[in-house]
Amino acid sequence: MALFIVQLRFTDNERRLRVRPKHREYLASLHAAGKLVTAGPWVDDTGALLIYNVADEAELRRLLADDPYTPEDVYEIAELREWRPLFPLSAAGTSSPPSPSSGNAPSPAGQ
Repeated sequence: MALFIVQLRFTDNERRLRVRPKHREYLASLHAAGKLVTAGPWVDDTGALLIYNVADEAELRRLLADDPYTPEDVYEIAELREWRPLFPLSAAGTSSPPSPSSGNAPSPAGQ
């Protein structure tokens, strides 16, 4: 398995916001299957960072092609790179979504 970092740049917020619920359901299914380590939007909502755990780049590109965002043409891939972390992913790097009461919940416009 290999870790890949994908940086997205959002291009059409109106269409993106319409399809976002399906996109998030898709990401949740990938996370449950162990294919997506974590994901989230930049604070300024101009794009997002996703970390995938997949066999190879070909599998990653298949997963990206199946993302509901892809046929809607709401993002560009700013960067896609295989990544080798220096430290193991741990509780400090948890991918659990913040609770709304924590004050760290994503904004309504976030990914």
